[in-house]
Amino acid sequence: MPAEPVPAEPAPAEPAHSGVPELRVEDVVRTFRGRDRQLVRAVDGVSFSIPPGTAVGLVGASGSGKSTLARLVTGSLRPSAGAVRFGEVEVHRLRAGALRGYHRRVQMIFQDPYSALNPLHTVGYTLARPARNHLGMSAGQADARVAELLEVVGLVPAEQFAAKLPHQLSGGQRQRVVIARALASDPELVVADEPVSMLDVSLRAGILRLLARLRAERGLSLLYITHDLLSARVVTDQILVLNGGRVVERGPTAQVLRHPRDAYTVRLLDAVANPFAAVPPDDTQEAAHA
Repeated sequence: MPAEPVPAEPAPAEPAHSGVPELRVEDVVRTFRGRDRQLVRAVDGVSFSIPPGTAVGLVGASGSGKSTLARLVTGSLRPSAGAVRFGEVEVHRLRAGALRGYHRRVQMIFQDPYSALNPLHTVGYTLARPARNHLGMSAGQADARVAELLEVVGLVPAEQFAAKLPHQLSGGQRQRVVIARALASDPELVVADEPVSMLDVSLRAGILRLLARLRAERGLSLLYITHDLLSARVVTDQILVLNGGRVVERGPTAQVLRHPRDAYTVRLLDAVANPFAAVPPDDTQEAAHA
């Protein structure tokens, strides 16, 4: 087991919005053809659910199937077998036209804040576009939405950040813009795929606390994907540990961290360091300068 202490358990989230649906992943299989033309099961019979307003972590090393599951949940991949349902929506059956409406409700935070933003577009344009496309806002309404979103993620003064291009931002600031863009369409479920793995260690806790705060304040459901069990501690209620496309351990986050049962989970814990040392407790303290 790692020598570093496990971070303190986050405060419970506020009650979820009553209208947020439950995500259900039911015995999902996804196969790909390898270089030798043999079928490889990237995801092998995985089932889990995310009740409204809760956060589930998918934890595993590279190649464990967690990012494939993220793409299945967002509808960018179809399962080879099994089903993905968001309330009454059968995600695994959606065609291209229906996916746009689904993507208003289910948004993704990408791993790499450097490639996730168009270098030619200002922050204001990047945030206004989903507000206009998904919510039908006027130009004035979208501008107000941009200012609100930037304040929510701690990038103030908002008017200064709205005018910046991505190359004028630090990595931590870019990831906050990526998070703001995910919130722009007022989603019900956010899929965060390794959202802190490419950030400096000193910035990671601030982003994780921001995600935890947003989930509590907005009643969002969250699917958090990571190779780092300790970072999952900050934002998740439940953890599923994936190995070779299969779930090898699951349970409440604190229980899995304190009393891991599977040897693979123990190895994951042994491999991580404490990313929270010497980080300010307030996630907004470093936002404008990160």
